[in-house]
Amino acid sequence: MNHRKQESADAVVLAPATPATASVIWLHGLGADGHDFVPIVPELQLPPALAVRFVFPHAPMRPVTINNGMRMRAWYDIQVLSAGGPEDAQGIRESATSLARYIQRERETGIAAHRIIVAGFSQGGAIALHAALRHPERLAGVMGLSTYLPLRASFAAEAHAANRELPILMCHGRFDPMLPMQLGAASRDLLRAQGYTVEWKEYPMQHQVCLEEIRDIAAWLSARLAEATPR
Repeated sequence: MNHRKQESADAVVLAPATPATASVIWLHGLGADGHDFVPIVPELQLPPALAVRFVFPHAPMRPVTINNGMRMRAWYDIQVLSAGGPEDAQGIRESATSLARYIQRERETGIAAHRIIVAGFSQGGAIALHAALRHPERLAGVMGLSTYLPLRASFAAEAHAANRELPILMCHGRFDPMLPMQLGAASRDLLRAQGYTVEWKEYPMQHQVCLEEIRDIAAWLSARLAEATPR
């Protein structure tokens, strides 16, 4: 699929050759930016008929505690990388609100909510899961790569009924030293215990993306957007 690259201060957009009828909003990880996953799009080899627009937002600059307070692009602050540690609830909710604005922008271009997939890697995946499952309109799916569900204690009370049956793909590396697979698996188990259907994939890799994963992502995206026909 051929895309036209468009850049702004807040995002990189890959627009399809024909008018877009679906969107994927993909959030990068800590310290990266919206360019990080742009090279993966050609590798997905999605059918041109899907006419997918990819939106890769840039996280704001902020100090990050685990990196000695260094300022970098981050969706929220991280104090510790362990289960049960303190979480930056304000930063997480602010970034979820920002993601909701990106979804609304796609809606304003004429893309139906059920033709929008939210995706993210690491920190970006945490925001994707947090926001998508709370979103008041049914989306096409949410994809979390090498990530976990943040603010778990408030999830059951805040999850929206519109996305109770949202397709969820979670992928993780078995040897991830930064965000151990156990954290992702615990989030998977919590979601399943609350009735969500989670497709789980694991790979012999660290905190990264591999070729087999890209192929699985491509198949999942194609299936979700093929299912998301106008109602």
